[in-house]
Amino acid sequence: MRRITASVCCSIISADPEDSLGRIVPLHSQHRPGSMDFNVKKLASGAGVFFTRAVQFTEEKLGQAEKTELDPHLENLLSRADCTKNWTEKILRQTEVLLQPNPSARIEEFIYDKLEKKLPSRTTNAELLGQYMLDASRDFGQETPYGSTLITVGEYQKRLGSAEREFLQTSATTFLTPLRNFLEGDWKTISKERRLLENRRLDLDICKARLKKAKQAEAKAAAAPDFQETRPRNYILSASASALQSDWESWDVETETALSEQKKLLSEEVDKAEHELRVAQTEFDRQAEVTRLLLEGISSTHLNHQRCLQDFAEAQATYYAQCHHYMHELQRELNKCANAVGAPYQSAASSDPASDAFPSVPLSPGTTAPASSSNKPKTLAMEQPQIPVTGTRKAKVLYDYDAHDSSELSLLADELITVYTVPGMDPDWLFGERGNEKGKVPVTYLELLS
Repeated sequence: MRRITASVCCSIISADPEDSLGRIVPLHSQHRPGSMDFNVKKLASGAGVFFTRAVQFTEEKLGQAEKTELDPHLENLLSRADCTKNWTEKILRQTEVLLQPNPSARIEEFIYDKLEKKLPSRTTNAELLGQYMLDASRDFGQETPYGSTLITVGEYQKRLGSAEREFLQTSATTFLTPLRNFLEGDWKTISKERRLLENRRLDLDICKARLKKAKQAEAKAAAAPDFQETRPRNYILSASASALQSDWESWDVETETALSEQKKLLSEEVDKAEHELRVAQTEFDRQAEVTRLLLEGISSTHLNHQRCLQDFAEAQATYYAQCHHYMHELQRELNKCANAVGAPYQSAASSDPASDAFPSVPLSPGTTAPASSSNKPKTLAMEQPQIPVTGTRKAKVLYDYDAHDSSELSLLADELITVYTVPGMDPDWLFGERGNEKGKVPVTYLELLS
């Protein structure tokens, strides 16, 4: 009993005391010289209120006191809010792990966020790898085949790292920040109002118990027998008895007066308890309404998080599309380098696990690998639609694309262009037209329309 009461007191009295209107009274205001006595009395009164709440809470846990149950709709909202908070925390933590697997870097970001300082720009691993390759090419010689290959791969690794950094920044802004704002802002407000609602409920139950005891005492006093009815009537007056009769009657009057005063006090106590109960019920209903309105706002939070999820998925799609495009460009550049030195690099650059599992017939010396789709990754063949050799089609641009040379066509998201194929063109590219502008466009950036 003492252990439970102590723990409850620690959880309830941890906040600043409240006045009779429920407003928070800062503890530091007790040290003002002009209001020492007043603040000491207020502190003592607040401590008494907290202790009474702790006793009521403990008795409810032990089954020794009645507890006011909340409205079923409010209970459902509370359960839904707790579920939202728990899963938001888990999704936030796992997304942070996905975007930044390094625990030390996550701790550094957390510290900078708490200090409200801007985190210095960090080089991604791909950018660092690309820089190492470029530095190595200088030592091995940029004109050598190995050095030139290091330069090509290093430049594309830096592009991949730049795309990764942009993806991390976009994800942090559009997804992680709204989740943190909910946990550190809206949820703290909801938790504060829930604690206040619990205090109002404890006060209401305390008033109910007090009124119940007052009515029981009043009923007991009303049921007490009259003293005059219990006094014996069949006594014989004597000289001494007649002298005592006057004392007996005066004592009857005094006793009757005392009993009437006691009944009056008990009646006033009942009236006071009923008034306190009405006030406590009003405050409880008001706080329950405030809490209910806040909890119903969880629905709008879900809609906001849904939009954030869509933005996060779009950022992922853009990032992976850029990576896919860069890797195909890298393979094309490596094929050019391999053809320049006479090495059969095409089959090695375009091999995939499927070709390893089903090896093809060895090529005879001096025979180059055919540019057919037999050595192309099977997944890419399934993803890209079959396009006729002749004829044109309309296509919708999915993402912005900046042309790398004059043979390519820059694209803007959501615009419509005309595309067609040219014999001998790489199957990952199409020829696009927009007005008088023409050029190659990547298939992964387009949605072909029927």
